[in-house]
Amino acid sequence: MAWGTALSERLQAGDIVCLFGELGTGKTTFVKGLARGLKISPRRVNSPTFVLLNRYQGRIPMYHFDFYRLDTVQEIHSIGYEEFLYGEGIAVIEWADKMRSLIPVERMDIFMSHGGGNQRLLEFKSYGSRYERFFRFFKTFKI
Repeated sequence: MAWGTALSERLQAGDIVCLFGELGTGKTTFVKGLARGLKISPRRVNSPTFVLLNRYQGRIPMYHFDFYRLDTVQEIHSIGYEEFLYGEGIAVIEWADKMRSLIPVERMDIFMSHGGGNQRLLEFKSYGSRYERFFRFFKTFKI
């Protein structure tokens, strides 16, 4: 949650955050941290596995996708996800690997894995010039 909260303070409308990782690696907990930083109660955040998208209004709107239960790119395309990208809110996509060819070219990827016990390992990758502002943050932030 601390990483999510710190990152959210630097996010802007139109940003896209793609989350990757196995079950139980902390994707939804990370989103709760993002929510906290955006002035959205983390208690309101849950994994939108069955509804595919939750919308939260905070300092900046957050659109929280979860594609875990989807099997094809056509299913993702059919939900109209594009209207929530690059707009007035921040799009956070759990199981973004399911998007395949639909994954936005410019985005931030966060890969999460188990680090033993309650520890999690996070690897950040940025694609596109709008995300260059995060390089300094990643090098200096520690929890």
